Amino acid sequence: MLYGLLHAVVPPLAKALWRPNVTGLEHVPSTGPVILASNHLSFADSVVIPIVVPRPVNFLAKAEYFERPGVRGRLAKAWYESLGALPVDRDDSRAALASLDTALSVLAEGGAFGIYPEGTRSRDGRLYRGRTGVAQLALTSGAPIVPVGLVDTDRLQPVGSTRPRLVRITVTFGEPIDVRSRYDGVPPGRARREITDEVMAVIAKLTGQEEAGVYNDRAPDA
Repeated sequence: MLYGLLHAVVPPLAKALWRPNVTGLEHVPSTGPVILASNHLSFADSVVIPIVVPRPVNFLAKAEYFERPGVRGRLAKAWYESLGALPVDRDDSRAALASLDTALSVLAEGGAFGIYPEGTRSRDGRLYRGRTGVAQLALTSGAPIVPVGLVDTDRLQPVGSTRPRLVRITVTFGEPIDVRSRYDGVPPGRARREITDEVMAVIAKLTGQEEAGVYNDRAPDA
């Protein structure tokens, strides 16, 4: 109910303020499981994508966002939940497995799950090498992967900023990548790597970012 209420109000308001340039939205299926794999430039990315996609999109978010005390904490929790954010304890050694299980549960129920293959935000604007969790999700669930390219969200909410700015952003959705039956008989590690590299190559084309060629090892903070 809260999602429906906020989604009826927030996206039109946000679009009026930010005037996002959105293309390729027809590549996002209106129903059924789908993985939205995006580059990651800003804390605002997990707000931007649910705002422009006309169906609920679930993202993982730090559990601390849901546990803040007082009225502001409760309001923050309601806000994150309305955007489809799902809490994950990143300090838990089993967090990676729990995250995978959470994502698979969303997909099994026919939902849309958003993921950042880079793992954490790019601090220098380059596109970092993707981690293979996105491919594991696709291979296990059979859900298609829709690459997403975000441009200028780092200007909308720069690192360290607590308030978004009035910046026009661009969101581009690529054609779905369906991995079902494509990797039958292929060693799992090789399949995961090839799928992930394919996704990242499409994202690079959508954004025009320079490819770093290495993993982003900065501490996850978004």
